[in-house]
Amino acid sequence: MNLILESLQPVIAQSDHVRIDGHALEKFCQWVVVEKRRAPAWDVRYHFDDGTERTVTYLLVLDSLNFCFWGHPHWEIVYEHEKLSGYLALTATLKRAITEKVPVLDASYLAKISDKELSRTLHGEGRLHLWEKRLEILRETGTVLLEKYHGQAHCLVEAAQRSATRLVELLVADFPSFRDEASYKGHRVLFHKRAQIFVADLHVAFQGKSWGEFFDIDQLTAFADYKLPQVLRHLGILKYSTSLAERVDRQELIAPGSLEEVEIRAHTLWAVELIRRGLAALNYSLRAYEIDWLLWNLGQEDTYRAKPYHRTVTIYY
Repeated sequence: MNLILESLQPVIAQSDHVRIDGHALEKFCQWVVVEKRRAPAWDVRYHFDDGTERTVTYLLVLDSLNFCFWGHPHWEIVYEHEKLSGYLALTATLKRAITEKVPVLDASYLAKISDKELSRTLHGEGRLHLWEKRLEILRETGTVLLEKYHGQAHCLVEAAQRSATRLVELLVADFPSFRDEASYKGHRVLFHKRAQIFVADLHVAFQGKSWGEFFDIDQLTAFADYKLPQVLRHLGILKYSTSLAERVDRQELIAPGSLEEVEIRAHTLWAVELIRRGLAALNYSLRAYEIDWLLWNLGQEDTYRAKPYHRTVTIYY
């Protein structure tokens, strides 16, 4: 068992507010097999993808900003006559910026990016939540690249020597904003959502080759965000205590690092791991990150939005 999954065990064993329904989980596994569901393909309509080291930098910038898309009013953009919000809006607006020669792939530019420059890059209706934090994180990303990796994101990836877990470790060690961890009843719990998703994005964007080749890609867990638990709850796989369910349904803020928030995130990762094992028992192979993306895509359908997602203001997801 990898370090992240191992760190979840005290939460799973001592949880007060969240549990996993094994019957619902088994039913979902059977549905995946019958429907022959797979992870969605990499969508180059919205992602910048030129097959070079520039794509590596794009993905690092993207995943530096890949958090907290909820809020009112929603941040939206129009990209090629299509209205987009959330994560897809971020991918498309970065792609547009690169196409328009905005130097968002230049570490020196990122290290000193101003509010005005970021506003011009991410222009649209409304404004992304945690704006000042996003500015700080982009500056941090540029500064660390300059100080430790010759200003090049591909040098960071190459330093991991084709190890997915090593790349996650480097991100967490060198980029403080990727240090996604919590304390639960005296236990250290690891999530590393954005660090892991950067590795998965590399792997898929480069089709498992070049900067996307990792010999231990199977060691990635799912990515603990707010959409996956919403879908898992709709499926009946995640069960909340009455008090937590009421708070989530009232859209009350759940504090980052609180028992409830850590339990939601830990059970999300563990549920995906159990789904992976359940599918394997049915001779159906999906990696944890592929199950994550399958669930995330389901979460874009109205059916799976019947109940709200939990609201936590955080830079980690």
